[in-house]
Amino acid sequence: MMEQSAATRPLRPDDGRLVRGRKSRARIHAAARELFRERGFDATTLRAIAARAGMGASSIYRHIRSKEELLVEQLSDLQEEGWQRFRKGEDRVAPARERMRRFLDAEHELLAKDPDLTTIALRATTHPEARVARRVLALQDRTIGLLTEILMSARGRGELRRGADVLIAARTIAHLTNGARISWANGLLDADGCRAAVDAAVSLLFDGLASD
Repeated sequence: MMEQSAATRPLRPDDGRLVRGRKSRARIHAAARELFRERGFDATTLRAIAARAGMGASSIYRHIRSKEELLVEQLSDLQEEGWQRFRKGEDRVAPARERMRRFLDAEHELLAKDPDLTTIALRATTHPEARVARRVLALQDRTIGLLTEILMSARGRGELRRGADVLIAARTIAHLTNGARISWANGLLDADGCRAAVDAAVSLLFDGLASD
């Protein structure tokens, strides 16, 4: 007997629920972003998000456990968008310093539009016991992976010293970037000052690792 194609195979009984679940989560995310902008993260409650999304207060817990977790999911979406922007216009033969600046600029441009996302991410990483900490740190590890990829390419082309440890260098850039964002989140730097601090850190690192 021939196996049925995907087009003719009967739908599983839960397919309707899955579709409704995705739509509900989309409404929750949209409502949360609106309220975070209107009231700020701290003043927004899950009850208010549920009301804005058009669902009961108890119903939202079927989709999300906390507003911190919800915000981390949105941070992940922004990270993915930043990567896509970078990859879309990436010139792989461009100098690594330029490629790294382009990626960090794309990331910063998106985060600057949603400072609450940055603030909660920083809070989560400073409280390792928090439920969302591992997820936030996993996002940071993904960024470190991309930075490492850029630096490995630079080392292979002779832009960096042959013995340069690109993983440590990538982690250093990520930590320096977070440091600038901590100052930004606390009002010590504005968005442009944060970007300038990150750019200075990239320049300092590349000057130190440049081949002779």
